Formats: sequence, structure tokens, C-alpha cells
Amino acid sequence: MKIKNREQFLMVLVIAAAALYVGINFILTPLQGVWSARQKQIHDLRDQVAEGRQLIRREAGIRGHWDFMRTNALPTSAPQAEQSFLKAVDAWAHDSGAEITSIMPQWKNDATNYMTLNCRLETTGDLNALGKFIYDIEKGPMPLRLDTVELSAHDNTGQTMTLGLEINGLALLNNDTK
Repeated sequence: MKIKNREQFLMVLVIAAAALYVGINFILTPLQGVWSARQKQIHDLRDQVAEGRQLIRREAGIRGHWDFMRTNALPTSAPQAEQSFLKAVDAWAHDSGAEITSIMPQWKNDATNYMTLNCRLETTGDLNALGKFIYDIEKGPMPLRLDTVELSAHDNTGQTMTLGLEINGLALLNNDTK
């Protein structure tokens, strides 16, 4: 090969290598990044559409559950709400055979459209009575949530137990049918 051809060949090779370098680093890699980001966005949007369709299919059940919660919420008046809550607790204790030893209700008003009745409740009884008591609270129509459940033996044989509960009840302030 002559020197002139070799110089031209090397020049073409250098230009091709530079073009390949520029093409890979400045064109192909950014395009791959854009393509990956677009694919991720499309995937996220498809997931959101699927979730929306699922919510639409479940609309009747969700609205029914919300209506049930709204109609069974504690009254907006604090004294009435406490009275209905305490009546329900008494009924559950009587039904289960548990004995209530202390009740400490306290209201929290963290939002403009609802209030919560936080109550620390302590009961005693055997394991069956306390289990039935918890079951009645959970299965009752009142919108209550058990935050803390503490169970301890009151005697050495474990026949009498103490149950400490932290219960939250929901009172909706704007309880209109929208």
C-alpha cells in the first residue's frame, strides 16, 4: 500500500471512529434514555388506567361501604357521640361477659370535616369473654378502629385476663349525601 493510500485509509478510519463515537455517545445513548423514559411513562399510564377501570367496576361497592360508614358514624354532637359509644361498649361487655374497669374518652379535631373519639378502655374477664368483646367491636356497625390491643394475665393461672384497648371512633361533621 502506498503512503498516500495509507494516509487516506487512516483518515477515513479516524473519521469513521469519531463518527461512531459521536453517534453512540451523543445520539444513540440520549435516544435510548428518552425511549426508556417514554416506555416507563406509558407503563405507568397503563397501570393508572387499569386501576381506574378497577375502581369504576368497584364503584357500587365502595359507595355502598361509604354510605354504610356515613350512616353509622358517631353523631356530630360530642355528648351524643360519647353516649352512643358508651352504650355500645356496655352492650358489648354485657353480651360477652367482660367487665369494664376503666374508660377514658378524649376528642380529637384534626380536620374540618371529621372528629375522632379516642378512647382508652380496660376490661377484665376470661379469654373467651375478651375475644368475644373484641369480635363485637370489630363486627359492629359503628365505624371504630382498634389501634392498640394489650392482653395480660391478671392471676397466676391465666383464668382472669386484663385487656387494654385504644379505640378510635369516627364522627363526620359534614354528613351530607354528595
